[in-house]
Amino acid sequence: MENIGMKPIASSELIINNRGAVYHLNLRPEELAPLIITVGDPDRVSSVSKYFDSLEIQQQHREFISHTGYLGNKRITVVSTGIGTDNIDIVLNELDALANIDFTTRLPREYPKSLQIIRIGTAGSLQADIPVDSFVASTHGIGIDNLLQFYQRNTPPADQEILQAFVQHTKIDTIGIQPYITTAGMHLLKNFVGGFHQGITITTPGFYGPQGRVLRLNTAHTTLIETLTHFRYGQNRIANFEMETSGIYGLGKLMGHQCLSLSAIVANRVVQQFSEQAGETVDKLIQKTLQIISESITSE
Repeated sequence: MENIGMKPIASSELIINNRGAVYHLNLRPEELAPLIITVGDPDRVSSVSKYFDSLEIQQQHREFISHTGYLGNKRITVVSTGIGTDNIDIVLNELDALANIDFTTRLPREYPKSLQIIRIGTAGSLQADIPVDSFVASTHGIGIDNLLQFYQRNTPPADQEILQAFVQHTKIDTIGIQPYITTAGMHLLKNFVGGFHQGITITTPGFYGPQGRVLRLNTAHTTLIETLTHFRYGQNRIANFEMETSGIYGLGKLMGHQCLSLSAIVANRVVQQFSEQAGETVDKLIQKTLQIISESITSE
């Protein structure tokens, strides 16, 4: 990246606090590891870091809690995002800034770093054969939120074909939604095969109406669950939905990072079942992920 002639990023655009940390995450560049685990729930940060061999940094600002430590000789940061792609916009941009902007000159670094970002979260299954208490590794994220509409992007032809088929099948555009699609980081995904279902993950902008739940309000897309469940394009089908994956995949891809979303299935929307041991299932996914990281993920 050529910095000659570039203007420093204004203080109103990249906010750095008095201790030299990025505003929301309250992290300094040297406090961020090249391998990052994101979790939605702030309480889940310590549920991950308790398995580290050593812990060197703990920071918090609002719902964003960060722990950086070591698993063997691998340095890892685990950070909470909160719920939704609006928070993912904050977290991904600030993680990238920490890695790829010089906080002294406020200029992008000449040689950008590629982070490895793994989401560990919960989700609802959209297939009867993906039961509660199982795990999903997302091959793609299809966003029916609007986050990526605010960024310039190009969709590869193969992904565009899946997206067009998705729109034709679901008629999601008839209720004013323009979905987008991004793939997982293959460098990471290839390590999460055994013990994982794989498939497309749908990211929604809410938990109730956007995921087809009816309490006192009727939904605009009355057959959403059934429609998503029956989507097929070649070997691709929709495995689950949640509220962050497409934002992580979309922004991560644009920034040049390797991203992977892993989900503990705590609900099956097809058979209408909720896990009786959701906490234990999440803990098993955390342990399994850390084992794979320790054994198979190379530091970059």
